[in-house]
Amino acid sequence: MTALIDLASHLAGDPSSPAVKTVVTEIAAACARISRVVAGGAILGNLGAAGITNVQDEEQKKLDILTNDLLSDALKACDPVAGIASEELEHVETTGRQGGYLVTFDPLDGSSNIDVNVSVGTIFSILPAPEGREPEEADFLQPGRHQVGAGYAVYGPQTMLVLTLTSGVVGFTLSADDKWLLTHASSTIPADTAEFAINMSNQRHWAPPIRRYVDGCLAGKEGPRAKNFNMRWVASMVADVHRILMRGGIFMYPWDAREPGKPGKLRLMYEANPMALIVERAGGKATDGVTPILDLAPSKLHQRVPVVLGSANEVDQVARETAAG
Repeated sequence: MTALIDLASHLAGDPSSPAVKTVVTEIAAACARISRVVAGGAILGNLGAAGITNVQDEEQKKLDILTNDLLSDALKACDPVAGIASEELEHVETTGRQGGYLVTFDPLDGSSNIDVNVSVGTIFSILPAPEGREPEEADFLQPGRHQVGAGYAVYGPQTMLVLTLTSGVVGFTLSADDKWLLTHASSTIPADTAEFAINMSNQRHWAPPIRRYVDGCLAGKEGPRAKNFNMRWVASMVADVHRILMRGGIFMYPWDAREPGKPGKLRLMYEANPMALIVERAGGKATDGVTPILDLAPSKLHQRVPVVLGSANEVDQVARETAAG
């Protein structure tokens, strides 16, 4: 068996700046610690609700708070980081430094799965910070194409770190001695797929284009798509996107009529943007149904968007249904 290189060796050969590599190294180390905390579960008393809600008005789990503190503390102590923003924090937090980078993150995606031992994860995005002054909240509101790096860790049967910096998408697996080893040197998403991921319980609330698209998939060989589809849904974006990265598929979290004033459920800055960069770099597409996610101009820190991402030809099919009204 060929010896696997570790994260440090991989970063040494990447053309990213030394500062970006430092930030990635700190995030990776924090994710390794989070993996142990998540794996400890009930043994460490980490399961269950914390009894409070976050800025999203969502009930926080104990692990939401623990993982947010782990990542926040690590990043605020990291020299190139000028500021951070988290799903669990109402406002940005700055470090007193100028220049360098801003990091946005969802410390533990898939909270509804924490207590039932289903895969959860961490999502992060790295953006350039302004030079010559400390950052403000407005400095975080950059289109996704400004990202200098993005990634996620998935805590499942194996703990994996998926990363994109200057180009391509690579994956590392956490070894028993806490080393990130390169196990997926070049991940790509096939253009075609016969697998879709969506929460079917919300079907009656979707807009007509999404209903038409899913109805076409469910009709199988006898329907307009002339092929059979399988459906998968983990209810953890990290787990669903990771499956698509490994074998193809399409993931949809569209607008629905339950909360018509909200354009979508997922957050642009620290969920949709980093995942969109990974998916595009792997040869897939990521849109809000029509417009590429990475081209959206953020207007607020916790902005929500509809998300359609994965195999390019299926994302295009959703766009055609949307254009048809």
